[in-house]
Amino acid sequence: MTKSVILKKGKDVFVRRHHPWIFSGAIAQMTGEPKEGDRVNVIDNKGEQLATGHFQEGSIRIRIIQHGMDEPASTFWQDRISNAYQSRQMLGLMSEQNNAYRLIHGAGDRLPGLVIDMYNKTAVVQCHSMGMYKERAAIAKALQHIFGDGLENIYTKGKTTLPQRFNQEVEDTYLLGSEAKQIITENGHQFVVDPVHGQKTGFFLDQRENRALLAEYAKGKTVLNTFCYTGGFSIYALKAGAISVDSVDVSAKAMDVTDENVALNTSNEDRHQSHKSDVLQFLRDSEKQYDIVVVDPPAYAKSVKKRHRAVQGYKRLNAEAMKQVKPGGLLFTFSCSQVVDRALFQNTIVAAGLESKRQARVLHQLTQGPDHPVNLFHPEGAYLKGLVLQVD
Repeated sequence: MTKSVILKKGKDVFVRRHHPWIFSGAIAQMTGEPKEGDRVNVIDNKGEQLATGHFQEGSIRIRIIQHGMDEPASTFWQDRISNAYQSRQMLGLMSEQNNAYRLIHGAGDRLPGLVIDMYNKTAVVQCHSMGMYKERAAIAKALQHIFGDGLENIYTKGKTTLPQRFNQEVEDTYLLGSEAKQIITENGHQFVVDPVHGQKTGFFLDQRENRALLAEYAKGKTVLNTFCYTGGFSIYALKAGAISVDSVDVSAKAMDVTDENVALNTSNEDRHQSHKSDVLQFLRDSEKQYDIVVVDPPAYAKSVKKRHRAVQGYKRLNAEAMKQVKPGGLLFTFSCSQVVDRALFQNTIVAAGLESKRQARVLHQLTQGPDHPVNLFHPEGAYLKGLVLQVD
């Protein structure tokens, strides 16, 4: 029997509007006893097939990989990944100055639940749904067909992104090659990337354009980079001519890689200091003010239930950060929490300004890079929000 989900009356409207998710409350019944990760047909209450997607238990029950009545073709993965690859070529992300970019950004490339980041000749495949994890061999085959000899390693990750109930059956492993660690080039800057042991896929590619913007302001300035991870903003500031850069992260491993990246990019390491510290405590203890402060924390909320607490955390953090900005200086502040939308984030920064008793003007409104596209029918994909404030 074909595995299918049949929608309740009226619940087909979002599918017809090409939204990639179907929630559990929209489903009237299922046929064929679909299991986690299985492909299923999506059918409306009149029997019309609307889409094909991956089934999974949870509030998001189906992630649609193809709309329409037709089943995905045998060339599905090659066609869909090739389309994304051509988009990145158009963006000019493959050159001597840039050899790292996001190739697949989930629903933004019509593959919800899948992320593929390219680091030189290594592809890191990160699965956010069991359906994508089960398709990993076909994904790897398509990548090899598209890149040929230009691809030496494929590393797949899912342990930290899939629900814990899958821990026993999910393995992070090589599908090609055996060495994922790379030195990449981004806008002429070099970074060590370790997909196996690093956070996410090993590097935060979504901040490329925002790091370049900071570099435009950094010459002759003092810079504080908090939640620095492996020092992305710090390297851009140093190479742009900042007179001093302080990098702060609670992770000793992150600080070690930051120091490694500083050594890769500059012969004058005296301008840089690493601080292994809780960021909020560092800000509260610091008596120093900076020309530029960067606040780029991890997601404070991954569910609506935790949103209020996250907002309070962002407010406290940014109020303290504003106090560390010299009059006339800049605050680059970000949130990557998907459940905190742009309006709520900006209101939170307003509250932080009131608490810090500082005046400020918004110079730039920032988002993720263009290799992290947002599906027109899935606004939830616009997860990264950023502001550049001039603080008086």
